[in-house]
Amino acid sequence: MLLYEEIANGLVDDGYILIDKALSSTLIDKLFILSQDNTHYKKAAISNIQNRHLDNTKRSDKTKWIDEDAGVMSEYLDFCKGLQVYLNRSLYLGLTYYEAHFAIYEEGAFYEKHLDAFKGSTNRVVTTLLYLNDMWHKEDGGELLLYDKNNNLLEKIMPKGNTLLVFLSDRFPHEVLPTKKKRHSIAGWFRVDKR
Repeated sequence: MLLYEEIANGLVDDGYILIDKALSSTLIDKLFILSQDNTHYKKAAISNIQNRHLDNTKRSDKTKWIDEDAGVMSEYLDFCKGLQVYLNRSLYLGLTYYEAHFAIYEEGAFYEKHLDAFKGSTNRVVTTLLYLNDMWHKEDGGELLLYDKNNNLLEKIMPKGNTLLVFLSDRFPHEVLPTKKKRHSIAGWFRVDKR
């Protein structure tokens, strides 16, 4: 698949890649509808499993884990499984599985600057962010700021529907600016540890 090759090349060249209109608009629309079901969302925690805790001064989004459903979620997870196979074959990353959750940022919600790979841990290798809102404007806020390891701003990404960001989890600090309207996305991680 050409998209898989494009992602792999972006990871090799720059460590990240931003793709507009990455997946079918039909799939994005269905994922957006699913993300609006408010059941099972929880306030998002920070830190690794051993130290996980809530801290609304650092993060104020809500999340809901994605599981196989023999439907729309499985279709998205199948795309990610295919990407995992491609990255393992072409870049020898040794990725063992993928996990993902829906994320909702209510008006005013944010996430301070952080890395997706926890200190002393190499389990998260590649991060994916897929935005689901079809209509998003500059005045809506909620942009993701992506930095290099020296904290220089690389990208200011508007969370416009069907935009896919893929990056190496331990190399790029990033943050979500406060949003001015409800913002829907899927965050996911390819990992090298066992479930």
